Amino acid sequence: MRTIAIMNQKGGVGKTTTSVNLAAALARSGRRVLLIDLDPQGHASIHLGVDGGARDVLSIYEVFADECTLAEARQLVEKDLWVVPANVDLAAAESELANFEGREHILQESLTQLAEQQLVDYVIMDCPPSLGILTINALTAVQEVIIPLQPHFFALQGMSKLFETTALVTRRLNRNLRVSGIVLCLYETGTRLATDVTDDLTAFLDRSEPGAPWADARIFKTRIRRNIKLAEAPGHAQPIFDYAPNCPGAQDYRAMCAEVIADEAKYQLPAAA
Repeated sequence: MRTIAIMNQKGGVGKTTTSVNLAAALARSGRRVLLIDLDPQGHASIHLGVDGGARDVLSIYEVFADECTLAEARQLVEKDLWVVPANVDLAAAESELANFEGREHILQESLTQLAEQQLVDYVIMDCPPSLGILTINALTAVQEVIIPLQPHFFALQGMSKLFETTALVTRRLNRNLRVSGIVLCLYETGTRLATDVTDDLTAFLDRSEPGAPWADARIFKTRIRRNIKLAEAPGHAQPIFDYAPNCPGAQDYRAMCAEVIADEAKYQLPAAA
């Protein structure tokens, strides 16, 4: 089972869009995919047409409260794609878990149980736009981090904080954690700014210390171009492949998915059916 956290402490950079559409693309490639919504706003859940606040719906909050398992909370939204939804109750988890011993490992223990059941091939986590206990739980539980990044002037400043957090988690909680890639979202082809930020990011990664969690990170060749269809799709509760399957956004996420799949040999995943 391959586990990936989609993380950036800054909002509006394409994090949830990437989580949902990468998960959907993997499912359409024959992989069994579980998307875990860790954002109290529940945007990934809403994007896939799931109301995490409904009375009869189990959410990730109940998993943290040890009231159900991930397998029990997951909902099938389309072939080979499940979501564990979130709702506003999740915002209380930060304070409720503050004095709980082992609070950083709750999600890790739930994922271990899921792996033993062999129910899915991929777990994608849509992290909240913060570096609190929910994000730390995700980083403690997963193998990989993918960082969506908007190519603008302040992008690299935010990267340093993200890398500091991954380094801290690697030292204290999860020695297997690695930043596997950075995907440039809301990309405007042909602009000087996008080119300059990409060059600066490449130079930054080239100077990485050996052994750092991001030392082997790559910038995805695929750029997720700015595309209005990607912004419209959540309002129709559909992944981009249902809403506008031939638009540039759908093309880009298919290409990104192919890059992710190309690394599967490292994780000993079975061949897709």
